[in-house]
Amino acid sequence: MKKLLVTGAAGLIGSEVVAWFSRHDWEIVGVDNNMRADFFGPKGDTTWNTRRMEQDYPAYRCVNVDIRDRDALIALVAEFKPDAVVHTAAQPSHDLAASRPFDDFDVNAVGTLNLLEALRRYSTDIPFVHLSTNKVYGDAPNNLNLKELETRWDFAEQQYYNGIEESFTIDQSKHSVFGASKVAADVMVQEYGRYFGMPTCCLRGGCLTGPNHSGVELHGFISYLIQCNLEEREYTIFGYKGKQVRDNIHSHDVAAFIYGFIEKPRIAEVYNIGGGRDNSISILEAFDLIASISGKAMRYQYDETNRSGDHMCYISNLAKMKAHYPDWTITKDLPTTFQEIHDSWQLRSSA
Repeated sequence: MKKLLVTGAAGLIGSEVVAWFSRHDWEIVGVDNNMRADFFGPKGDTTWNTRRMEQDYPAYRCVNVDIRDRDALIALVAEFKPDAVVHTAAQPSHDLAASRPFDDFDVNAVGTLNLLEALRRYSTDIPFVHLSTNKVYGDAPNNLNLKELETRWDFAEQQYYNGIEESFTIDQSKHSVFGASKVAADVMVQEYGRYFGMPTCCLRGGCLTGPNHSGVELHGFISYLIQCNLEEREYTIFGYKGKQVRDNIHSHDVAAFIYGFIEKPRIAEVYNIGGGRDNSISILEAFDLIASISGKAMRYQYDETNRSGDHMCYISNLAKMKAHYPDWTITKDLPTTFQEIHDSWQLRSSA
């Protein structure tokens, strides 16, 4: 039986990876110390997800290890001897990073280095998948020519119609403190691939979403928006008239790509992973979609001050992913994804 090590295992992508690899008969160790509850309070608590996975997957176990603990990670990798590593643990919030910069950098940048080095000391042949972010591009996408439509911003130039490619600049732009720490991790993952010949990849995610997300205002756009709708709470739009656009990808499709990469790994690759144009949506459009599902009108207020470094329009170009892994494709459209998240929040509220 092959063995997988997953960090941030109780989070959205981590738990989806656990589910996917469990179905393919892998033994899995999840690393998760519920740091999300520390970052976001009780609503960010992922204990429920850890309990669920331990009940559902007999070949899964969770270990309470902090990825900032270098010695503990080195010992864990040496003991478990994984056949692949998926690194999803992170401090994911722009706003929180600005108020807790040491914690942000220690988790995102130093934690990633700790894990890379722990793996290198064990073997340089083991695939390593890192969940990076499109925020490594900073706010440079806002410098593109944009056009304002009735419900969204969009790219004005045809060359960007299908989204932003991996060659887009990450330099000389405002990233947020969070984005900067993720740049450090992203480049280090690439460097371990190039310098040591390790099979690594960075997945620069757009909006990653799904029913297992513990969404909060500071992180988890779609999940939090849908929760607000169901509970008839007021949602705050921050700037750009609510027309800012994100491409959303279901965690199931992210896990499928990760599995494909691990089956046929490459050295020091970078992929922009998101839903692409077909799964892109603005905040205003998201209001209409969830209202059509729940039957509840969205309550919201508008704050004209946009979040620092926020993208007006971001769509991932999926051409490179599909060229390298032609068997992979998006399987979950936006209505399906919204319906699943809607049903998940209803189930949790009745539990």
